[in-house]
Amino acid sequence: MPDLSVDLAGLRLSNPTMTCSGTCGYAFEYADFMDMSKLGAFVTKSITREYRPGNEPSRIVEVRAGMLNAIGLANVGLKRFLDEKVPDLRKMPCPVIVNVAGHSFDDYVETVAAVQGLDCVAAIELNVSCPNVKDGLTFGTHPGRLKELTAEVKKAIPHKPLIVKLSPNVEDITVTAKAAIEGGADVLSLVNTFTAMAIDVYKRRPRLANVTGGLSGPAIKPIALHLVSRVYRTVAKPAKVPIIGMGGVQYWQDAVEFVLAGASAVAVGTALFVDPATPNRICEGLSEYLIKMKIDRLSDLVGTLQMPGDQPKAAPYP
Repeated sequence: MPDLSVDLAGLRLSNPTMTCSGTCGYAFEYADFMDMSKLGAFVTKSITREYRPGNEPSRIVEVRAGMLNAIGLANVGLKRFLDEKVPDLRKMPCPVIVNVAGHSFDDYVETVAAVQGLDCVAAIELNVSCPNVKDGLTFGTHPGRLKELTAEVKKAIPHKPLIVKLSPNVEDITVTAKAAIEGGADVLSLVNTFTAMAIDVYKRRPRLANVTGGLSGPAIKPIALHLVSRVYRTVAKPAKVPIIGMGGVQYWQDAVEFVLAGASAVAVGTALFVDPATPNRICEGLSEYLIKMKIDRLSDLVGTLQMPGDQPKAAPYP
């Protein structure tokens, strides 16, 4: 069988599939619908220092080729997470990545420090780019703040990979990617959702109570691919920082596209609402594809997309 294993800055995964933060709860919510032992890694929903009730409903709206969500980082908070959720995480049959969000340096650092020492936590992912909270999370769009935040958090997690999740809602994502790497990010994940809205034509009102939310699903995949490719070629490849690609991943072909564009792993989110077993099916498809293409290791495909100009041009004459 082909080798689907992935190395994310020292974090070894048996295959490249992960769940997107916020789509699968805290641990075993989807255990009845997918074989979690076959996940490369499980990513928790965002954890904040304090309990957050989230935004008012309606908070999720289906749109053509995707969905909008404005959950607003609803979560139980750090204390209840440690008391109630960590015991379940210790039973997980795959590596666990805890996603952390906050609204100040202290928020992030304290939360990361509280979970980084847990033996059931393999890595930390910083959510600096949620587009549907009214009270901030501006770190992801400000390169200077992002670099400083990443550096402060990295001090609190010196022995485990630090993943920084990048926002696409910026003028140039390569600038924020560079800032995160300079701050000490070991891995980049991209992209988070795009700020968007939907309108009820009969009520003549926004369909989300928050007015705007984060657009995810197949609609954003072509943009996400483009941004992953840009970040890989411009910043990540020279710095030797692996990328987790996300944004509309639903089929094994989508995963291959992201890998060719430069991602070492892929995260599945919106597709889980259609078929929770999507990551398992993607792995099956990847194995069949590699066999057909006579490729031994998936990692050999990372960043091998051939772009115009990559090959030397033939001489115009013999």
